[in-house]
Amino acid sequence: MKKIISVGAGDYIGPEVMKEAKKVLESVASKFGHKFEFRDVFVGGASIDEFGVPLHKSQLDIIKSSDALLFGSIGGPKWDSVAPEIRPEKGILELRKSLETFANLRPVKVFSELIDASPIKREIINGVDLVVVRELTGGIYFGERKTDFDESGKEYATDTLKYDEDEIRRILKVAFELAQKRNKKLCSVDKENVLDSSKLWRKIALEVSKEFGDVEFSNMYVDNAAMQLILNPAQFDVIVTGNMFGDILSDAASVLGGSLGMLASASLSEKGKVAMYEPSGGSAPDIAGKGIANPIAQILSASMMLSISFNLQEEAQAIEKSIEKVLKTHRTADIFTSGTQKVTTEQMGDLIAKNI
Repeated sequence: MKKIISVGAGDYIGPEVMKEAKKVLESVASKFGHKFEFRDVFVGGASIDEFGVPLHKSQLDIIKSSDALLFGSIGGPKWDSVAPEIRPEKGILELRKSLETFANLRPVKVFSELIDASPIKREIINGVDLVVVRELTGGIYFGERKTDFDESGKEYATDTLKYDEDEIRRILKVAFELAQKRNKKLCSVDKENVLDSSKLWRKIALEVSKEFGDVEFSNMYVDNAAMQLILNPAQFDVIVTGNMFGDILSDAASVLGGSLGMLASASLSEKGKVAMYEPSGGSAPDIAGKGIANPIAQILSASMMLSISFNLQEEAQAIEKSIEKVLKTHRTADIFTSGTQKVTTEQMGDLIAKNI
C-alpha cells in the first residue's frame, strides 16, 4: 500500500516527537511492505515564521491532496505578541473548518506498565480502555454570543448552545460505528433533564440506536458521567457527547493514563475526506530542545491514522504492542519510575521502531 501523509510537525517539541513518529511509521512500512510518502507542511507558529499567517493556502492545498494529516502541537510564547487574528491556534481552527472535521476521538488506554503513574488507584483504572467521541463544530462554542447592558446599566453576557438534528445524527453514527469495532458498548452523555438541546440530542440518540442493534446503548447525565469517569472508568467503552461536554470530559479522562504524553487524538470528517491525527497535549515550550519529551502520544496518533484512515489494523496493533513491550523497561522522564531506565525522546522512538 502506498499512502501520502502530510506532516505538520508544529512548534517547540512538535518537531522532536514528530521525528520519532515518522521513524516508527517507516519501520511499519518496512515490515509490512508499505510505502509512506511524507510531505512536510507549516502550520501554526512555524507557518507564521514562514508565511506570516498561521495557515497558508499553499500548505492547505498540500494537505487536501494527501491521504491523511499527521499533526503536531502548535503555539507558544514566541508568538504571544502577534495580532489575535493570526495567532498560531487560528491555524487549527482554519484546518478544522477547511477539512470539515466534526468528530474528535480521544482514546484513553491505561497501559498496565504505567498503572502506578496514574493518580487514581490501580484497582479503579485497571483495564481502562475507552474513547471519548466529541462533536467538534456545533454547540455553545459556535453559537451566537454577545455582551451587553440591560436597562439598569448592568452588564450581562449570553452564549447560545445550539444543535440541529443532522449534526447530532452524524456524530452519533460515528460513535456507534466505532463501538461496533470495539466492545459494542456506547454511552451517550447529555443534560436532558435541563437543556432543550440535550432533549433533542437524546431523542436522536434513541432513534440512531435502533440502527445498531448489536451495540449496548445507554444515556447518562454529564455530571454523573464526570463522577463515573473517576469512580468507575472501566465501565465505559465509547462515550459520545457534545462539544463543551466532550471538551471537559476528555480532559478529565486524560489523567487516568498518568501523562498527557500518552494521549493521541483524531479529528474526522465525512468518509473519503482528509482526517487529522494529533497528540492531545501542547507544544511544551519549557522542555523543548532538551530531548526529554515523550513521543508516545505522537506515535499513537500515527497508529490511529493507520487504523482509521488506512484500515491497517495489524500494523496499528504492532505499534501498540511495541509500546507496551518498551514501557516494561524504558521510560521518558514524565513517566519514569524506579526499576526502569530513563531514556531520551530519540531513544524512545528508536526502541519502539526496533520492536515493531
